[in-house]
Amino acid sequence: MVKDIKLAVLIDGDNVPSKYIKEMMEEIALYGTPTIKRIYGDWTKPQLGKWKTILLENAITPIQQYGYTTGKNATDSAMIIDAMDILYSNNVNGFCLVSSDSDFTRLATRLRESGMQVYGIGEKKTPDPFIVACDKFIYLEILEPYSETKDEKGALKKPNLDKITPKVIKFLKQVVSDTADEDGWAFLGDVGSLILKKQPNFDSRNFGFEKLTPLFKSLNQFEIDQRVQSGVRFKLIYVRNK
Repeated sequence: MVKDIKLAVLIDGDNVPSKYIKEMMEEIALYGTPTIKRIYGDWTKPQLGKWKTILLENAITPIQQYGYTTGKNATDSAMIIDAMDILYSNNVNGFCLVSSDSDFTRLATRLRESGMQVYGIGEKKTPDPFIVACDKFIYLEILEPYSETKDEKGALKKPNLDKITPKVIKFLKQVVSDTADEDGWAFLGDVGSLILKKQPNFDSRNFGFEKLTPLFKSLNQFEIDQRVQSGVRFKLIYVRNK
């Protein structure tokens, strides 16, 4: 992953539980450096008071936004306006939009049209239009710490995991087929890239696996080949449909 990308992290404080912030910021650091960190909400509301300590610990700047009219989400408007100002400042290479609200779908699309890398983070209730508008979408639920125990397939146990359905397997087999060479072998790095292009919210952690390799290894429908390449310190992983 790109380490030197500068990210603007914009958080919808009305739409994200505060309990996820520490793990969320650690996740964002995997994709780049969060040079701008802002959270939007009406901080006069008592229910947002629990954010204070969390914001100080993570150096996130709270942006006050009053609800000027009933039934309108002023927080969304403030985030969108700030995002466009940041875009035109040319100070960042990408954005991380933290919300489960589909109102940010057009914003994500617009930022990508301008060449920005867009990461979305939200709960599993997030509507599909916002998810597919991002380059990658991460569910907050998978950022909860795993338990130390594993099941019989080597997956770390965690509540509310997605099941690997026949539909998921069919999708993976198609991706492998799309990226495979004449012998049917596909480099796992290429497979992972195409998976995100087709389904930005696909993450092995949704199914209890920390990485894509153990996910494929747990499925009987695939063959795995680990290859040693000259000049490369680690083995290259290839996968093929059975």
